[in-house]
Amino acid sequence: MSIEVNSISKSYGEQKALNEISFKIEKGEIVGFLGPNGAGKSTLMKILTTYLLADSGSALVNGHDVMTNAKEVQRSIGYLPEHNPLYLDLYVREYLAFNADVYSVPKSRIEEVIQLTGLTPESHKKIGQLSKGYRQRVGLANALLHNPDVLILDEPTTGLDPNQLMEIRNVIKNAGKDKTVFLSTHIMQEVEAICDRVIIIDKGQIVADNKLDHLVTTDKEQVIEVEFDYKIEEQLLAKLENISSYVNTHDMTWELTFVTDKDMRPAIFDFANENGLKTLQLNQKNKNLEAVFREITK
Repeated sequence: MSIEVNSISKSYGEQKALNEISFKIEKGEIVGFLGPNGAGKSTLMKILTTYLLADSGSALVNGHDVMTNAKEVQRSIGYLPEHNPLYLDLYVREYLAFNADVYSVPKSRIEEVIQLTGLTPESHKKIGQLSKGYRQRVGLANALLHNPDVLILDEPTTGLDPNQLMEIRNVIKNAGKDKTVFLSTHIMQEVEAICDRVIIIDKGQIVADNKLDHLVTTDKEQVIEVEFDYKIEEQLLAKLENISSYVNTHDMTWELTFVTDKDMRPAIFDFANENGLKTLQLNQKNKNLEAVFREITK
C-alpha cells in the first residue's frame, strides 16, 4: 500500500479542517483529490508530507508512519506544493544540484530529471527568467530528483496557459507510469485526462471515492441539455419525473439529470408543450466529472 489514511482529523481553532478522513491508495494508482476551496485538501497533503501534524488518526506512506518516521516518509515522497518555492536567483542546474546534495543523490540524476520534465531548452537560465510553466517543471524535476515512489502534487497546473497545461499534464502522466501519484487540482479536465480514480472531499469529509469511469457513468443516469425559448422557474423543473438535479448553464439552457433507464427526452418535449414553451435544442450527453462535482458539493 502506497498511502494509507486512517481517521485523520485536524482543526484550526474551532474550525474542523479534516473530520475522520480514511482511504487507501495502491501502488501505481494516479488519484485525483478534489474539493471546493477550504475543503481540507492542502491540509491533508501537508500531513502526508510531514509538514503538519494531525490532531488524531494515523497515516502511512510506503509503510512509514508520518508521525513517528518523518525522515523515511520524506525520502519516499516527491512533493510539489501549491505555491512552488524556488530560489529565483539560482540557475536551474545549480538549484537541482543543491537539492541533489540534500537528498544525497548522484549528480547524474540532474540530467535525467531535466530530460524527463522537458527542461533542456531552458536549463541554462536562472529560475527567475523562466515562464510559470517552466518554473512548474523545475518544481516537478525537484520532486522527482530522489526518484521517490510517491508523488504528491498540490495544484500543479494553477495559472498555466493551455499549452503549458498540456505540457505539464504529459510530464505528470509520464512520471506516473512507475509511481503512485496523488494530485490535487480544481481543473476537472486534468483529472479526466490523467487520473484513474477520484476522491472528493467537502467540509473536511470524503463525499465520494471511486474509479473515474464509475463515478461519471451509471446505468440508470442520464444527462440532457435543453434550451427553451423562454425563461422557466426552477420549481417547474423540479416536478419532472425522475429528475435528480437541474443546472442553469447559460441563459435559457439547462442541464437536467435523471435517474432512470427510460429516455426522458419525450417527457421534456411534452413538459415544454404543457407549459407553453418551445425546445430550441434537446441533446442527451454523457455526464462529466464537473457535473458530478457540482452535484456532490453543491
